[in-house]
Amino acid sequence: MGGLVNRQGGIVNIGLEPMMLVGAFTAVVVSAQSGNPFLGVLAATVAGALLGLLFSWSITRLGANEIVAGLGLNLLVLGFFGYLLPTAFKIEGTLLPAGLVGLPKVEIPLVNQIPGLGPILSGHDILTYLSWLSVPLVSVFLYRTPLGIELRATGANEEAARAAGVPTLRLRDFSTVVAGAFSGLAGAQLSLGVVTLFNKQMTGGRGFIALAAFYFGDARPALTALGAVIFGVFEAAGFRLGSSGVPSQLVQMLPYLVVVISLTLVAVRRELRVRERARAAAA
Repeated sequence: MGGLVNRQGGIVNIGLEPMMLVGAFTAVVVSAQSGNPFLGVLAATVAGALLGLLFSWSITRLGANEIVAGLGLNLLVLGFFGYLLPTAFKIEGTLLPAGLVGLPKVEIPLVNQIPGLGPILSGHDILTYLSWLSVPLVSVFLYRTPLGIELRATGANEEAARAAGVPTLRLRDFSTVVAGAFSGLAGAQLSLGVVTLFNKQMTGGRGFIALAAFYFGDARPALTALGAVIFGVFEAAGFRLGSSGVPSQLVQMLPYLVVVISLTLVAVRRELRVRERARAAAA
């Protein structure tokens, strides 16, 4: 959802992965120091938002190419943690500090007793439910509020929006801050909700899969959520196949193969639309 808002504001953010990683690390450190996982989540959100703001300034104020800036941010954050973990924490891979507290699971009364449906809807951490709620909330924001409409106008035609008095630079910065904050939350969900530790490889390409998801959904909340579900289903299928004796290399390829196929279908669909419009115009 964060990458989607950023795309609607006119920036293709390929720095979602490092923003997730910073959020995951911050959540672990703050949770361990405070003993409160919710403070860790809050700190992860702020850290992701700040990184998003710095990333946006490099594009909107300094004129950096968004793709080059995103690639640079990926390399910078990976290199930073590659240096920080052995230097400051005396470890090479996994950070599991004393006092670390993960997010509690929420059991929904009665729902958790429904066969089949109960494990799907109940027993998750609060950030999982927040991610579900973010889909309608982002939709309402983008299509039912003046700020959301101005943001979409900025992404659709920045020059025209600026001529109409829309503060396009600030809106693009805002959209990137939202993307950073959401990515920080996603990182916190990984490090406190799923595994309760930090590893510099723990995001596992999920930021790039998110990029594919909002391209698959044409930067629309419901379709993007559907894309995320599809990719998640195939990732889960990969885990099941791995336990059944299928070579691990093939299992690891499966989610990314689905991404490539999905983006190819999106490109074909877009080309068909262009041709239909051209035929309609000719007629």
